[in-house]
Amino acid sequence: MIHHRRNSQRHVITLMLLIGVPVFFLAGCSTGEQVRSYTTPHSLCGIKVDPEELTPFLPPGEKIKVRKEPHSGITTCKVVVDDTLVLTTTQAWLKKGKTTVYFAAGQTLEDVKFSADSGRFRHSGNEGFGKTRKCVDEAYEQELYTALQASGSEHRDPEAMKRLIISYTDEVEKSPECTATAL
Repeated sequence: MIHHRRNSQRHVITLMLLIGVPVFFLAGCSTGEQVRSYTTPHSLCGIKVDPEELTPFLPPGEKIKVRKEPHSGITTCKVVVDDTLVLTTTQAWLKKGKTTVYFAAGQTLEDVKFSADSGRFRHSGNEGFGKTRKCVDEAYEQELYTALQASGSEHRDPEAMKRLIISYTDEVEKSPECTATAL
């Protein structure tokens, strides 16, 4: 009889261990939910952006860096979250008379199949391209184009990207890059 109780106790202990160990490990696991510890920028290299429009394309992380990289005729702005390039903006001067399709073709390998404002804007779920209306450099016969490429973002939303590229391009039109040449 004593032997039977010991076996019974062993079974209970074994059962508790089998149930308890996984529960212990599961209790120690987080839900995997990551947080954004940084503040979403209100501008990208001097160009105003709506943080609510930008936020969906930014991943969770600890810190964000925004840095401007001017080149001849092109200005890029790189957004880096925790050492990962997430978003790049581009302002580029092209020969007058080109189209947004032409500009986008030189910037991406993806199919940018959505269009807005009679083709002035082209976009996909994570990229947007635009042509300014009034940023024209008559001396060099050039027009200013814009791009937003969230290649480091997992978020894909064509409507959100459309709103973002349109508002970004509108703000570029108010910037010194545009107004200095429009005089």
